[in-house]
Amino acid sequence: MNRKKIIIGSRASKLALVYAERVKKEITQFYSNEIEIKKILTSGDENQKDRLSDIGGKGLFSKKIEIELLENKIDLAVHALKDMPSIETEGLTTNCFLKRNFPNEILISRNNVKFNELTSNSVVGTCSYRREYQLKQKRKDLIFKLVRGNVDTRIKKLNEGLYDAIILSKAGVDSLNLSNYITEEFSTEDIIPSVGQGVIAIQCRTNDIEMIEFLKKINHDETFNCVIAEREILKTLEGDCETAVGAISFLEGKKITLAAELFSFDGKERYFFKSSKELHMAKELGRSIGKILKDKSKGNYKK
Repeated sequence: MNRKKIIIGSRASKLALVYAERVKKEITQFYSNEIEIKKILTSGDENQKDRLSDIGGKGLFSKKIEIELLENKIDLAVHALKDMPSIETEGLTTNCFLKRNFPNEILISRNNVKFNELTSNSVVGTCSYRREYQLKQKRKDLIFKLVRGNVDTRIKKLNEGLYDAIILSKAGVDSLNLSNYITEEFSTEDIIPSVGQGVIAIQCRTNDIEMIEFLKKINHDETFNCVIAEREILKTLEGDCETAVGAISFLEGKKITLAAELFSFDGKERYFFKSSKELHMAKELGRSIGKILKDKSKGNYKK
């Protein structure tokens, strides 16, 4: 690629910078010039007290980075895909994804108590309506309380006794080398993760043809196909990262299987569907399941 330097835009959190370093490492396989990682403080990082949906929801972890990309202050933006809005910002494209990390959820508790062993009225911390509603289906006797902040901040709050347990993504905990804290792992069948969970996404400008072509070198095809299917559900539902929807896909030969669930606005109703199609129809599969969930719920869900 004929440019002297590549500037990667990233959130300033520890985890985001780990992800940006992974992207940098992938790029260096095919590019020998200077690569800079630029830290950008996002609105989601500035406010770590309120629920995301209460302070704007869509794009709180990506908007400021995207602005720098559109203004040519950076060449690439690195995001945790699950934090990105379902509709792409005009002038930008996200078509490159690194190989997916573990997508499943984990529990960290005080005294190493597993989920089913938590006493009634134990306080479980999560910032996700999806996780809260999923876990209430399993244990209606627990108290779910909002927890915000980076992974290490949440673990600190747990250790201070503000919570009895917290639910996090395995990908984030593993990436920060904090796996020794994990009390219990859930399978993706036990708890269906958020759309794109465990995926590092790379975004660039739609008019940067050279960069678009270059990024094909580091794109992971299997992850790409899974992401296309899962994201199409979110687009069809017109949802964002706060919509109480989970989706997980996997490939078997030339087929892709996609399972998804959506919860009603109050979390009391669960709508589930699972189906498979030929791999080249990944997007159509996501769109059809999104429509089925939308019809089943009659629009009674958080957008």
